[in-house]
Amino acid sequence: MNFAENRYETMKYNRCGKSGLKLPAIAFGCWHNFGEMTDPQESRRMLHRALDLGITHFDLANNYGPPPGAAETLTGKILSEDFAAHRDELIISTKAGYLMGPGPYGEWGSRKNLLASLDQSLKRLRLEYVDIFYSHRPDPETPLEETIGALHTAVTRGKALYAGISNYGAAESIHAARLASGLRLPLVINQLSYSLLNRGIEQDVLPALKEIGMGVIAFCPLGKGLLTSRYFNGIPADSRAAAGGPFLKPAAVKPQIMAVVKRLNEIAGRRGQTMAQMALAWVLRNDRVISALIGASRTSQIEENVAALKNTSFTVEEIGEIDGVLQSSDQT
Repeated sequence: MNFAENRYETMKYNRCGKSGLKLPAIAFGCWHNFGEMTDPQESRRMLHRALDLGITHFDLANNYGPPPGAAETLTGKILSEDFAAHRDELIISTKAGYLMGPGPYGEWGSRKNLLASLDQSLKRLRLEYVDIFYSHRPDPETPLEETIGALHTAVTRGKALYAGISNYGAAESIHAARLASGLRLPLVINQLSYSLLNRGIEQDVLPALKEIGMGVIAFCPLGKGLLTSRYFNGIPADSRAAAGGPFLKPAAVKPQIMAVVKRLNEIAGRRGQTMAQMALAWVLRNDRVISALIGASRTSQIEENVAALKNTSFTVEEIGEIDGVLQSSDQT
């Protein structure tokens, strides 16, 4: 399978924490767009276009679909058929921790669940290893020593090259990093929700990650689609909000939020960007954020998002105006 020869010329790659791993500034998430209800050929086209544009990181989790496991199954089929000769160019990540199956071992952070889940993920992905294996969320009952120990086992057994955490707060991240350091485990990244509409990690988590030298990959940088022009004139019939799924409910498309986004869109227009492009550039302006994780339902969305990298700098005046819009508006 041939991919664009110039695929690495315009993509930016950032070092992940203190590790030797570099991730593309834009990563591609295989979630709802790779479930059983989606067009598998469109999913194939999106993966092809992503690599053509220099996106080398494809992000998954054991429960992505729907149903759980479907995204890994479809992605694995496409990888084995079209990307086998390019495996060493790719960063494939998966996670375990959210509900995957029945019984006491179908979720959370026990050694039993994490290692069994990874084995099943590798079968669905048709891979011998993943590049990053995540603990998808902290477990309030399992000792963190056990969870980090399981990630260490995954790496030492050659089933993952690096380990990551996701949805971990400041104190949990620091504790995890200390445990990993004692095991010489390459715990290199924390995957967190971060966007113009969700800035909660700025106060404590980002400073903590800077202290321990851990990278951040931001998921939902487009606010689940709210930080685009998609909902400017109501909820389109073919949108995710209209479908009533768990990803974005109609009630989330609030008039006061859309009023904020429209004001932000005016700033984006003066920058020569779409709302989505400015939202991605804004997330990537933070030196702790090494990559923004996007989802897409068609290739044109991937192309638009990657084009955000043409202008990721903000003037002091632009940042002040954006902050003013966010601080003066009711986002609830």
